Amino acid sequence: MSYQVEIAVPAKATLGEGPHWDHENERLYWVDILEKKLHIYEPQKSENRTITFEQYIGAVVGSKSGDLLLAMKNGIYRYNIQSGQLTFLTNPEGELPNNRFNDGKCDPAGRFWAGTMSLEEETHAGSLYRFQPSGDIKKVISPVTISNGLAWSPDHKYMYYIDTPTHEVQMYNYNKETGDISHAKTAVTIPDGNGYPDGMTIDQEGMIWVAHWGGSKVTRWNPHSGNLLDEIAVPAKNVTSCTFGGKNLDELYITTARKGMVESDFHSYPDSGHLFKVKTNVKGIPAYLFED
Repeated sequence: MSYQVEIAVPAKATLGEGPHWDHENERLYWVDILEKKLHIYEPQKSENRTITFEQYIGAVVGSKSGDLLLAMKNGIYRYNIQSGQLTFLTNPEGELPNNRFNDGKCDPAGRFWAGTMSLEEETHAGSLYRFQPSGDIKKVISPVTISNGLAWSPDHKYMYYIDTPTHEVQMYNYNKETGDISHAKTAVTIPDGNGYPDGMTIDQEGMIWVAHWGGSKVTRWNPHSGNLLDEIAVPAKNVTSCTFGGKNLDELYITTARKGMVESDFHSYPDSGHLFKVKTNVKGIPAYLFED
């Protein structure tokens, strides 16, 4: 399919990441990690509101109560948009001040999964955690280097996970009742010369869409065969994540970054850091919400 990629928000984000579509209110939450910003984009108004915090913000998800959960530099927080109140919930790495939370998503049962990484991107300094509505938090995958994309299959049988430097998407058997994962195997390997796998989403057909850091594209894969199915060229060097949105969940929102670019990169990719949107011929799945 040939895709028409358009700029949704000319944001010039340093490290745009973590898009989360609020299906009920038809708006997109996304973050600029290093600028400590939460963005709220309302396409019907062509409006992008920005909230700046005092610490890095790695991921945002919605909750059944209407609050947001934020995975930040110093732990996981609850945030009320109306009041502006930020409430600390937990920090499993309080003894690791050089780490921060990175990508995160809720699973089909409403648990919040979020992973960490070192500020200096040190090898094997991070972990992936599962935060329960009860307040319990458990380390599930460790060690990892840059904890990134997460997705669950439409039938809730599998979880997919990316630790960026491995060049791989891992596939796990997933138990919705317990949240446990098992039987890890490599579903997709990103070939050399295509950048690194970053954020990820999944469509109604169970195919995964992977953002390529340093690869200027989003690719669609069959995680059961490992076959590449399609790709979307994005006019930004570092493509960080993607998610389905829009009224019919047939618009792919794509975040990008300016971090790590040199002057010649900006000549080649002047639109780096913007939020992009592209119409697709398949639909996504509504984002799972935290079960609070």
